[in-house]
Amino acid sequence: MHRLSFPILMLLLLGLAVSAGGCTVYDVAVEERTVGDYASDEKITFIIEKDFLADDMVKYLDFDASSYEGLVYITGEYESRAQVDRAVKIAKSVEGVRSVTTYLLPKKANDTCGTTDNLQLYADVKNALVQDKDIWSTNIEIKTVQCNVVLLGIVGSASERAKAEAHARAVKGARSVKSFLRIKR
Repeated sequence: MHRLSFPILMLLLLGLAVSAGGCTVYDVAVEERTVGDYASDEKITFIIEKDFLADDMVKYLDFDASSYEGLVYITGEYESRAQVDRAVKIAKSVEGVRSVTTYLLPKKANDTCGTTDNLQLYADVKNALVQDKDIWSTNIEIKTVQCNVVLLGIVGSASERAKAEAHARAVKGARSVKSFLRIKR
């Protein structure tokens, strides 16, 4: 029977633990945030989304939260302003949150943009970003709401941000592009 050395075993266990938490070593390696900031943001996002799920007013599938260096972004659709206010209140109550920004649209009963359209738009934007070798596409989070593209994350330069925004605008079917991309400080 072949036995693994202790250092190799520890590396394997660390890799399993990190990937089980939704983050991979690759994610951390190309990330513009420090490992500590990345971990803190992942924790903030997890707690907010867990609290959304537990709340009767906020509909978990309608809202999505993301955190970058404690700056929280909530994207999605709402049925009432009370829902929006509740989602913001939940996010602000989480330790480590420095600010909350929303990109929320009122639900439309007869919108011509459905789930399939949003998924296709997401895939097309992601593909455009991945194809551009000057962009670390893993640092850019893409959200689609009613065929509007929302870009989130921290990029390395103004040029990288401009290219990502241009790619999103060029994708067929995008009604608009809202960029919350920040440049690494």
